[in-house]
Amino acid sequence: MLPGAFDQVRSLDQAEFGAGMPAARTVTPDGDVILLVSGESAAARAAAYAQDDDLTAVIEITDVAPVSVPHRIRGRARLAGWLTQVRGDDRAACAALLAERRPVGELLGLHGRPSFVMLRLEVGEISVDDLWGAEHVDPEELAAAEPDPMVNHETELLQHLAAAHRDRIADLCALLGPRESAGTTAVPLALDRLGLRVRFTGDGSPFDARFDFPAPVRDVCELRRAMHTLFAAAGG
Repeated sequence: MLPGAFDQVRSLDQAEFGAGMPAARTVTPDGDVILLVSGESAAARAAAYAQDDDLTAVIEITDVAPVSVPHRIRGRARLAGWLTQVRGDDRAACAALLAERRPVGELLGLHGRPSFVMLRLEVGEISVDDLWGAEHVDPEELAAAEPDPMVNHETELLQHLAAAHRDRIADLCALLGPRESAGTTAVPLALDRLGLRVRFTGDGSPFDARFDFPAPVRDVCELRRAMHTLFAAAGG
């Protein structure tokens, strides 16, 4: 499994969603997924109709690289469990969790009639298929995960590296030792607190390589120093 993958699940509500998709989502300390959806959505109507009966549901997540590269899908996750509507005293606590990620006061109808409702998915099963392989994961791992500190910066940083420093990214291939199919081009594919993943392409078969940082980074300043260390090692 991709290092830090479930740390980033806690920040998936930062993404933009299409019509009929959740407007926001977050994860509770217990590992439940809170979804903010339109009151007219099929999910909201099904949860309201089910009341306290078990309503099984599945969330499917696709992680797409924010740079132009062949085979851009970096991973898929599937969270299956039981869906209920958030009611009573839980509404305030769940609204506060959602508000930590983005302003949701108007959506929750705090100043008028609510047009959106909150749903809770009690996660019972998780599977992940990513750049590192496919496996099942215990829901407790999701509950214990924290947001990766790079998740809010990854898109911008990868696009900057790809546009302005692709030659230096390509130089990182020197850290891999002799390769008959060493790529002629390189694209930064993924970035987290633990390291950088690069896709090399050329005359031979494309391949990915993971470059671990000397230590996990906690912010952009530490990331900049870690990247300089990698580049210096490749140029030495």
